[in-house]
Amino acid sequence: MPDAQSKSQAENSQIPSRDLFDVVVIGAGVVGCAIARRFTLEGAKVAVVEKATDILDGASKANSAILHTGFDAPKGSLELECIRAGFHEYQEIRGELGLAQEKNGAFVVAWSPEEMGKLDGIVAQAHENGVEDVHLVDAKTLQSAEPNLSTQALGAVRVPQESIIDPWSSPYVYLRQALDNGAKVYLSCAVTRGEFDGESWRLETSRGDLRARTVVNCAGLYGDTVDSEVLGDAQFAIAPRKGQFVVFDKAAHDLVKSVILPVPTEVTKGVVVFRTVFGNLAVGPTAEEQDSRTDTSTDQDTLKALIAEGIAKVPALAGMPVTATYAGLRPATDRKEYRIFPNLEKNWITVGGIRSTGLSASLGIARHVYRLYEGFGRRHDALEAPEVPKAAALAHLLPRDWMSAGHGEIVCHCELVTRREIERALSGPLAARSMGGLKRQTRATMGRCQGFYCSARLAELTAEKFEQPVSEGIGHD
Repeated sequence: MPDAQSKSQAENSQIPSRDLFDVVVIGAGVVGCAIARRFTLEGAKVAVVEKATDILDGASKANSAILHTGFDAPKGSLELECIRAGFHEYQEIRGELGLAQEKNGAFVVAWSPEEMGKLDGIVAQAHENGVEDVHLVDAKTLQSAEPNLSTQALGAVRVPQESIIDPWSSPYVYLRQALDNGAKVYLSCAVTRGEFDGESWRLETSRGDLRARTVVNCAGLYGDTVDSEVLGDAQFAIAPRKGQFVVFDKAAHDLVKSVILPVPTEVTKGVVVFRTVFGNLAVGPTAEEQDSRTDTSTDQDTLKALIAEGIAKVPALAGMPVTATYAGLRPATDRKEYRIFPNLEKNWITVGGIRSTGLSASLGIARHVYRLYEGFGRRHDALEAPEVPKAAALAHLLPRDWMSAGHGEIVCHCELVTRREIERALSGPLAARSMGGLKRQTRATMGRCQGFYCSARLAELTAEKFEQPVSEGIGHD
C-alpha cells in the first residue's frame, strides 16, 4: 500500500466516520483482528474500535505463542472446529503474508504412572479429532529426541505438527490487510452504549458515534461488560485467569527441540516448556483465578516455582539467566467452551470466552463468525485481488532488518532492532502509540537488558509520539 494512502488512512482514523458500516468489530485483540480481515476480504465495509491506545493490549499481549493442531480440543466442539480451520488457513497464508512458523512439534510428557495411564486416551482423542499423526513414544525414544529432558520422564505422546509462531506480528498483519483493503480502525475509542432501530446500530463511543448494520463484540476480558452495557444483558461472565511466565536467556534456546507439554488436568493445560521464535526458552503459564481484569503483576514465589518446575523437567536450566518475566490474563468463563452467540433480532454477534487457544483459532473463529453473519441474510462480493501486506520479520530464523543495508543505527542491541524498524512502527495506520505497542511491533527493550541501555535513545526517537513517555513505560507491558 502506498505511503500516502497509509498516511491518509491514519489521519482519517482520528475522527470516527459518520458513514454506515456493514460491520463494527469491538476489540482489536487477535480474534478481532482476524475477524476484521475476514469480513473485509469478503467485501464488507468494516470498522474496528479499540479502547486502548494500541491493538493487542488486552489478553492478546501475553501468551505462549503456540499454534495448536486441536489434537486435545474437546471432541465435537466449536473450539476444535475453529482451531483446525485456523491452523490450516495459517498454512495457506503464511507465505504471502510473511508469517513466522517453526514446525518443531510437541511432546505431551508423562512424569508419573498416573499420567502414563492417560496417554492412550490422549492419542485416541487426537485421532478422533482428525490429527492422525499423533502417536506414543517410550522413554528411550523421548530421551533420544530430547536428550536434555529429565530422565524422570516415563514416556510421551508425540504431536508432530504443533508449531511456534510470532504472537504479535500475525494479528498485526491480519488487521493491516483489512486496513489496506478499506477498513478503518479507531483507537482510544471505548464503546459506552448503543441504540438499535431495527435495522442498524448507533454506537456511542468515547470519541463520537459510529453507525453499523451489524456489531461483532470481540472485547475479550470485557466481552460480558460490553454485552451488558449495550445489549442490556450478557449470557456469560468473565472470570479472569492469570498466567505467569518466565523467559530464559537465549543461551537456553537449544536445550529443548520441541514444545514440552504436560498431561492436562480438568482445570488447566498446565505449565509448558517451549521455545520462542525470538530465540528464547520459556516456562509457563500458571492458572490463577482472580477478580481483576487489569492486574498482570507477577510475584516472586510463583516465578521461583516456575523456574523450579522448568529445572525439574530440563535440569540444564539450573543457573541459566532469566531474561524476563511477565503475566497475561485469559478471558475464562464458567464453561470451557467458546461463548459465541448470534443475536439475529439485534444484528449482533458476541464472541466471548476465547481462552488459551485464541491465537491458534482466530482465523477459524473469523470464518465461523462470517458464516453466522451470512445467516443474518447478509451477502457481499468478495475482493478479487486484495492488497497483501507483509508481516514484520522479527523471528530469529527470518531475514531481519539489521541484515540489509540502510537500516540506520542498531537501537536495541539485545534484540537487534534497527532505527528503520522503530521509525516504521511509529508511522502508518497502526503506528505504535505506547511503549507496549512499540515492543510488540519491534521487540525493542525485550532482550537481556530489558531496556536498560536503549531506553534513553528510545525516548529521543519517540518524543511526542506516545501518550505516555518512554520513561514511564519501560517494563510496564
